[in-house]
Amino acid sequence: MADNVLVATHLSPLYPPTQASSLVVLTKQSNAPLPLPAADADLPSEHATYSQIFDSPETGTILMRLLHGGLILELIALTHEVTPLRIVFPFIVLPCPSLLVWESRELHVIAFTNFGSLFRVVLPLQGGAILWHNTSIPGRKWWREYVVTKVHGNLSRSLVQVQGSYCVAVSLPDGSLLRLEARPLGNDSEDDQWDENIFHHTSLFNSLASFLHAGIPGASDIISLATLPQPTDIAYVWSLSRDRTLRLWTGIGCVAAKTLPSTSSGGQALTSPTSSKVPTLLQADPQRLLRAFVSQDSEVPYVIVFIPSESALNAGAFYVISTAHDYFQIAEVIDCSANSAHCHLQDFIVKDEVLYTLWDRQGQSVVQWVNVLANPAKTDGETEWRTATYPPEVELTPAYLDELLLSPGSLTDRYFEAIMRPGMFSDLTLKRALSQYTDACLSLHGEQPPQLNPLRTYTSLGENIAAVVGCTVQLTKDPRSGAPQYDQYWSALKRDWEGFIARCREIERSVRWPLSIGVAESHSGVLIVERERLASVVDPDTPLQLHRNFSLSVPVDPQYALLEILWMLRTKVGRRTMANLESKLVGISQQEVAFVYADIIQDTASSLSFKNDLDEGLDSWITGRLASVGNIQAATREVLDVIGGLIGVVKTEDEDAPDALLPSPNLEWRRALAASYATSSIHARYDLCITLVTLLFFLSEEVDQWDASLLEEIFVVFRGVAILRYASRQPVSTNSQGTGTEEEVIAGLRNMNVSSASPQYAPTISLIHRLIDQVDLRSSIPTAAHHFLDTTGVLSSLSATTATKDEVAFCERLRLLGYHEATRDSLAWFPRTPAVCYVSARLWIDEGRYDDAASFMETLAGVFAGLNSGLSRDDREALEAVLPGGFYDSAFHFYLHAASLFKAAGVTSYEVTFSQLALSVAPSGLNTSSLWYNVIRGLIDLGLYQDSQLVYRMCEENAVDRLMSFNFAGLTTEVEEALSFKVRNADPRIRPFYSRILYTWHVSRGDFRNAAAVMYQRARKLGTLYDNPADFDALAELQLEAYVVSINALSLIDPASAWFVMPLTNGHDREPRKRKKLSVHVPESKYAFGKKDAEIVQLADIQYEHALLDAQMELNGRDPHFISAGGLSLSPSALVLKLAQLNRFNTAMATARNLDVDMSDVFAHLTNQCIRLERYLDDVMSEDTSDWLLTDKASSWPGTYADRGWRYLRNSLEKHDGPHTDFSYSKVVFETLLAFDRSSTPPPWLVQSLERHHPEFLIRAFLRYDLLEFALEQVLSLMHKSDARLATEQPRGNFVTWLPYTLIDQVLLAADSQDDLSSRARSFVQELRAEIASRLKRVQKFGQATQ
Repeated sequence: MADNVLVATHLSPLYPPTQASSLVVLTKQSNAPLPLPAADADLPSEHATYSQIFDSPETGTILMRLLHGGLILELIALTHEVTPLRIVFPFIVLPCPSLLVWESRELHVIAFTNFGSLFRVVLPLQGGAILWHNTSIPGRKWWREYVVTKVHGNLSRSLVQVQGSYCVAVSLPDGSLLRLEARPLGNDSEDDQWDENIFHHTSLFNSLASFLHAGIPGASDIISLATLPQPTDIAYVWSLSRDRTLRLWTGIGCVAAKTLPSTSSGGQALTSPTSSKVPTLLQADPQRLLRAFVSQDSEVPYVIVFIPSESALNAGAFYVISTAHDYFQIAEVIDCSANSAHCHLQDFIVKDEVLYTLWDRQGQSVVQWVNVLANPAKTDGETEWRTATYPPEVELTPAYLDELLLSPGSLTDRYFEAIMRPGMFSDLTLKRALSQYTDACLSLHGEQPPQLNPLRTYTSLGENIAAVVGCTVQLTKDPRSGAPQYDQYWSALKRDWEGFIARCREIERSVRWPLSIGVAESHSGVLIVERERLASVVDPDTPLQLHRNFSLSVPVDPQYALLEILWMLRTKVGRRTMANLESKLVGISQQEVAFVYADIIQDTASSLSFKNDLDEGLDSWITGRLASVGNIQAATREVLDVIGGLIGVVKTEDEDAPDALLPSPNLEWRRALAASYATSSIHARYDLCITLVTLLFFLSEEVDQWDASLLEEIFVVFRGVAILRYASRQPVSTNSQGTGTEEEVIAGLRNMNVSSASPQYAPTISLIHRLIDQVDLRSSIPTAAHHFLDTTGVLSSLSATTATKDEVAFCERLRLLGYHEATRDSLAWFPRTPAVCYVSARLWIDEGRYDDAASFMETLAGVFAGLNSGLSRDDREALEAVLPGGFYDSAFHFYLHAASLFKAAGVTSYEVTFSQLALSVAPSGLNTSSLWYNVIRGLIDLGLYQDSQLVYRMCEENAVDRLMSFNFAGLTTEVEEALSFKVRNADPRIRPFYSRILYTWHVSRGDFRNAAAVMYQRARKLGTLYDNPADFDALAELQLEAYVVSINALSLIDPASAWFVMPLTNGHDREPRKRKKLSVHVPESKYAFGKKDAEIVQLADIQYEHALLDAQMELNGRDPHFISAGGLSLSPSALVLKLAQLNRFNTAMATARNLDVDMSDVFAHLTNQCIRLERYLDDVMSEDTSDWLLTDKASSWPGTYADRGWRYLRNSLEKHDGPHTDFSYSKVVFETLLAFDRSSTPPPWLVQSLERHHPEFLIRAFLRYDLLEFALEQVLSLMHKSDARLATEQPRGNFVTWLPYTLIDQVLLAADSQDDLSSRARSFVQELRAEIASRLKRVQKFGQATQ
């Protein structure tokens, strides 16, 4: 029966320490000492000292490991995507801690430490998933501690066996047993309470006998403990002492004991009671020599005891002992196989009455299993064991390192590639070896190389190794001749690298040290745990089986006789010859096939002198053996079927298991094991293929008679296997980053790694591991690995002149994953088919080789010519597999695709090139406007304006929206200058309106200041075109529109900065408003040559010019001769007056207000119109009064037209007159009324307004127009108001008593000079004099009061 194989994966890349969550356990022992360093100082802290596979329906499979010398207990879930948990203990945890499921709700971790603390860590379970993250809930106590009282001191030599949640057994140095039995368990606030009982294995009589007849010291020391697997109600504890005495312990003590004999060859026990030979004691170190189980048939508890052999023929024997009724009875003795000789038993388990054993064979794990209780009567004889070992692996021995130098490449490249192969060394191994190497270099005297500077950082571990190893080796010169001593340099460099590799090998031996074995029911597999690796027992495929048999010189089936002969031939050929043959074979496979393979083989064999390395006897022997094969070509085809076939995988039980019991297909460790299996199979296939190729060179003189298709198939199979071998040797970084993140710093602190100053690099895995992620991992590991090999397609190709769709898809997938070097090397094996060229072009785009990519893309367009392309079916399928949109039916669509690729890469030049090519072959009638605009946009991005014709063309074709949508990153200034040139020089009346386009450009970018400046510039440019009076209205409308748009844009800016700068132009008569020159404080000599002065244009300036132009348009509309009569040269005040004369009072007042012109003449003319309405209504109504009297608002007022006119005047005064004008317009209206007719009575509202705000003006006006009675009346009114204010206000100053006494005197003098005063006027005079006299008295009293 074919033996099984082991496949393994390192744990550190899958579960980096920086990604684990931590739980720190505290102790209540106040005088507890600090943890001591590990006894084995050479053991890396991340290498486990103990491990256990725990499996239950509630939790799935859990891997438990003790790290950092026993201070950290790590839990890794193997059936759930859960972050590993690290529990940090205050003391060293003794073997063996245990995991237990309590009431399907909690997972208990029970650990006993070397200072007598028994910890129970409680982790919650929910839905079958272990919630590690819940350990961070504040206020929750996740552990309980109990300190034993009957035993004191350091218990580091003790063993611990957890029988269940309520019972723990601890071995004591004198062979006694401490049994701890829990009372009701504690809770979050209370610790567990345990009862302690110490049981001795001897009675009082036996103790006295032992005292009289002293035995061997330490013979009764317990070296192994066992209990029945949980769950169980049998509280038995079995122990084995150094004198091979098996004891059974219960709650009352030791109830049974039996001394087992030492075994010799063939299981014959040395049991003669008369023998004088004293049996050798077993080793004192704790060992796994006991396992207990319950028989499936009788439910009788059994214990299996392993007794090492004292002979070298095998490792020992397993005793299956029944413990029914507390009595020991040997049921079966199972001798170990002969292969177990010189092996050390590390662990064993019993599952479903199958004994699984884990052996250490010179640092390598070996698994053997056999049925137990299959023949209870059989106690001796041969036992049929099944074995699982690792496939033959390359070891970096000095001899192998010398072989590496035979292949092309430098010494550093060859050695570096060897140590970085996935699976060769773990990242932890390389880091520790590099640290040791660095420390050794720093200990040397002299100046240290900069590569050893601790402050120097590297992006990856590989870069660090490549830079540091060999950095102390210097090229010296001969002191006599001065010639460089290259031989000494290369010898020293080789010695340095070999020393570093030797360190790696030594550390890796510790990595691969076997610890424990377990069976996981969740995926029906046997798992092996090593210090830093996890392995599984799997079925080998045919290449693996043959490769192992050939390596171990095990006979194979007759159908593989040809391979056996060729393997012998290969081993006899010199190493250098095989290295040269392999190099030639790679060159033949990677070159384009221009000759028949028979000629190529003969020419290569001649250059290699292949047969010259064979002695005559071996040549004759190989020839004779080949003659016995018969049909060599048929046998060769069978060998090719083995090398390239995906058969021979035995279906395992987990393929038929329900999906609910299978692990998640996304588990990294399952993927890693599948990748490891695939890698081993690939290496076996490669060696077998090289072996087969030696046949061609051995029979080179006869290959011309072989079938040409067979020769081609041999090279095609080699090509596929070589591609896979290259991929399997490529390390790639995981997604986790190396250094610098806060989470990793915190994780490092939690994991007690703060003392390590080494940088944290991203873990590396195999490229095969990364590629295998799409394979269904719920099947067996061999099935998943073969499925992956099948999906690559490289083993199913039959022709060397084509690349199948699967092969090209494999290369494309490498490219998509970002592995450019692997993609490039894989593509080098295939002929340049269209699909290969396409993937190569995509790769060059990714690598920045745009010229090469464009050349390939342009060449590929010819294959999309429809039926005339001459494309084969295979090439078409391959192209369809890698083209994102499927196969293109024309070169036009392919050019579009190529343009999109270069656009995505940011290569505008080739985007434009392929867009232009697409336009050249575009189908007739197709709308290509968007494509044209893409070309134009690309040329703009490249700065290829060609005098800005592209921008102007888009403007001329009314494509402003597309122009605005383009991103002119870095070219904005050039585009603005091009448009500004047209704004300054193009006719603003002719389309395209560049000023509006440039305005839109600025507004779309939020530049409202320049937008306002552009439209203002347009308005001023339009103002220079008034040559023909007939065109004034049309141009003025455009100019007004530009002013309005400019005002709106500038209004969007903060009023404090609503201005822009314009070049200063020569003023003309139509610009009466002066603006601030920007250079008023800058000397003229400071200006650069050719620069013009500038002026600041503010928002008010634009509003002013808009109002002025609006008034001119209004007048031109009323007077056809306005322009020809020089109306454009009129001043603003003249324009306002002319509007008033035309009865355009609303327009005149608005214009005057905007132009800041005095409106006195306007109100004087409006007053005259109101007077005329009262007296000459018909004359006034015959005039145009639509702008003031016949408006909708005025027409709605009640009264006559005269009443409406006076009301319009009053409203206008209220709107435009006031304190800011010192009521000058009201004064003008009043004087106009008096000047027209002194006898008429002014409107009361006007008199009241002036009386309230300007009484003195009112008195003087009456005096001026000789209206003395009204003047006296106003003086009396003024004095009455003053007296009333004097009586009510508190005396606060002399100003309260002030009156225009001079004006009053003038009124009195005028009254005295009049002889014909009316009686009313005379009464006013008398009253005024009386008031004056009375006021003088009051003023005197007021003056005295204020002193």
